[in-house]
Amino acid sequence: MSEAKKYDIKVTAQSFFLPDQSDEENDQYVFAYTIRIENTGQIPAQVISRHWIITDADNQVQEVRGMGVVGEQPVLKPGQHFEYTSGSSINTIVGTMRGTYQMVAEDGVKFDAVVPEFPLSVPRVLH
Repeated sequence: MSEAKKYDIKVTAQSFFLPDQSDEENDQYVFAYTIRIENTGQIPAQVISRHWIITDADNQVQEVRGMGVVGEQPVLKPGQHFEYTSGSSINTIVGTMRGTYQMVAEDGVKFDAVVPEFPLSVPRVLH
């Protein structure tokens, strides 16, 4: 059994601008994002913690670390997924988020699940 396939988590993200929670006059742009964490590997694994890198168009970087996701530390068996929605704010009309989830497999092996970079963008700004 390949180690890479044994410990394999697929993460996808989709973001949405929240105009009703934003304050454009004061350069506060609020976004929601929905994350899907899917265990595509061959062994159960638990989400232990998260690390986000949020970058705005002025290259201002926020790093966020914390336990679990939305107050949970879900255990995902092979083929299972966990989906949640959360939010973030930046000071520009566009930015990006990327990060990692720190995982621990049922056999005690610790590994990271990568969250590919995704855009934070006010509608009709990016093509």
